[in-house]
Amino acid sequence: MSQKLNAALQEMLPSARVKVMPLPEAEPLKLWLVDPEPVDRAFTPDEVIAILEHAPYWGFCWGSGLALARYIIQNPEALAGKRVIDFGAGSGIVAVAASMVGADVIACDIDPVSRQACEENAVLNNVSYQVAGDLLALPEMSADLLIAADVLYDRENLPWLDTFFRFAPEVWVADSRVKDFSHPRYQLADTFTANTLPELGEPYEFSSIRFYRSF
Repeated sequence: MSQKLNAALQEMLPSARVKVMPLPEAEPLKLWLVDPEPVDRAFTPDEVIAILEHAPYWGFCWGSGLALARYIIQNPEALAGKRVIDFGAGSGIVAVAASMVGADVIACDIDPVSRQACEENAVLNNVSYQVAGDLLALPEMSADLLIAADVLYDRENLPWLDTFFRFAPEVWVADSRVKDFSHPRYQLADTFTANTLPELGEPYEFSSIRFYRSF
């Protein structure tokens, strides 16, 4: 059991805990994720406030990250030998998948608990990669490829689409939230279907993942 991740969760909700979950169609990858069983109940108003203040984004495998992990595992030649930045890494799912196929990876997330999750999920999957905080503190053009999954949930994040090119000449973006994403340096490469794990009861539309690549 991951004591540090449990401690972080229990600041939000004392009954919460993590458990190891395999990821469908992304074998052999697995992650420490929120165990849905002890939190499958109605919450008090104070608990709702605590959840909103300490939302454990790292404790879920978001659909776009899962879709990219599947794509990477199924197309290992696309990343093997490349230096890759996983921006907004969350649980580290993309970093783990990229490392599994032979990429040299930096998992980057400003949330310290996310960085802890990235480290523990690397150990869980017997891979290794660098974990960093602020992308802007990294050397410019420090990677061959930057990957960003589910980071466009807030339209204020859209300027990152330009910033990414300061750190890598090629960028992949997977998103299920922004339906009118249009940028002259990106094109839609594919669409996937994937659900967030554990299930959040999200609208069906959020299981449709759009995969963009720079050109």
